[in-house]
Parts: sequence; C-alpha cells; structure tokens
Amino acid sequence: MADEMNVLVTLNAGYLPPLKVMLWSLHANNPAEKIHLWLVHAEMTPAEVASVEQLTTAFGWDLSNVKVTPDFVAQTPLIERYPQEMYFRLLCGQILPATVHRVIYLDPDIVVINEIRPLWELDLGGKMLAAAVHRGVTNLVDSVNKIRLGTTTSYFNSGVLVIDVDQAREKINAEDITATIEKYSDLLILPDQDILNFLYGNDILEIDEEVWNYDTRKYLIYQTRNLTQHDIHWVMQHTVLLHYCGTPKPWDASSDSKFTSLFLNYQQQVDRFVAAAEPVEEVES
Repeated sequence: MADEMNVLVTLNAGYLPPLKVMLWSLHANNPAEKIHLWLVHAEMTPAEVASVEQLTTAFGWDLSNVKVTPDFVAQTPLIERYPQEMYFRLLCGQILPATVHRVIYLDPDIVVINEIRPLWELDLGGKMLAAAVHRGVTNLVDSVNKIRLGTTTSYFNSGVLVIDVDQAREKINAEDITATIEKYSDLLILPDQDILNFLYGNDILEIDEEVWNYDTRKYLIYQTRNLTQHDIHWVMQHTVLLHYCGTPKPWDASSDSKFTSLFLNYQQQVDRFVAAAEPVEEVES
C-alpha cells in the first residue's frame, strides 16, 4: 500500500453535513487509499466529532481530533462575518504535531470524483504551498485582485491547498496575519484568501484549476475557454476536485446547477449509511 495521505479540514459544526459528503466521495473514489484525517476545530462537541469518526472508522482511516486551545483561539485573527476556523488552515504549522510534514487541505464544500494521490505526490519545487487560480475567460478578475491587494502574483483560491507544513511552521504566524488585517481590513473581501495571497503569494505553486479546484459555477466559462473540449465527459474523466464555490450551495433547495445532482447523490449515500448504522430501539412488549 502507498504511504498514508494527510488530509486537513478546519471548520465549525455548521459545515459538518457537507464535510461528511466530501469524505464519503473521497473514499468512494479512492477506496484503497489510507487517509489520516486531521479534524481541526475550536468548539465541536464529542458527539459531533464522533459523527465524523463513524465514517473514518468505516473507511479504515485514522482520525486525529485537534481541538484548538482557548489561548490559541484568542490570538487568532477574526473578522466579523467570518469564522475563526478559516485561519486554522494557514496556521496549521503551529497546530499540527511536528511529525506532520505535508497535508492536503480541502474545503468541506468539495466532492472528490477521481484519484487524489497525484496531488499528494506533487513536487512543490521548493514552494511552501500549491493552489489553483480561478480565472475567467480572460484574466480580468485576476488583474483586479492584483490591483486591489497590490500584489504581483496571480490570485489563488484557498479552498484546496497542498501545504509543506515544515515551511509553514517557519514562515506563517498569527502576528503577521493579525498585523496585515489591522492595516488592510478595509481592502479585505475574503479575509483568509486575501491574506494567503497578500503575504504568501510568492511562495505558491500554481496547479490546474480544472483538475484540482474546479469551480462548479464556471462550466460554461471553462467550455468557452477550451473551445468546448472540456465538456462534462472530460470533467468526469479528468477533474478530481469539484468545488461548490459561492451560493447557493448544492444542499440548498435553490441550487439547480449541472453539478447539484452529483453532490446530492453522494449526500444520499452517506445519509443512508448513517441511518443504517443507527441502533434500532427495542420496543417493550
């Protein structure tokens, strides 16, 4: 068996349902892989953690429940409207044990539809991170973000990251993040993602968005950009990570996109598994 892959998720309990769908899809399309899931959070209950462990145990994975201490949370930057957990991915070098050297970070609003190992084995070429850029038909949005943040690199999406944790321990700290937020808070639209690009953009290796961070809102844009070559058949064969960016989310009743049904199918599967595993209460005679 190939070496164990470290997968990092950082979230609050509100995103537990889509997380379970993501984990289910990851196992369904990588059934032979040994995964070590690092569940990093600030305030999940034992019952909520146990609901994740139910899946990891069934998959034969390892689970590390990492509850961030109140002292660490106190120094974590927090902008109103955004949960503090979004910063835990950037600060994973200070949170995870020294034995962890590399992780794949995944947002919970992702489904995995092909083999993820090539991402795990990616040569970072000395960079600290790998991430994708969500470009349109042109690079207009990318250019606007460069001007807004005063950066020279492309604008990377933080939903999928390969992280050299050893480098992150040396280069990323809460003090730098806090200072940047205090100085540029009026310019920050997506705080953790803006911070990622503003402070660490030069240390990021770009990966193919249509393979590793496919924005499900942009099917027609991808089609236009690739002269209709990357149709749904191409996506199902080549794309690995579908990212349900923006709103509505696929679990919302108002969602009706090309990729909504795929998410809902995985959701049905995991819900059926959980329901079947629930103990049946005995009826008194």
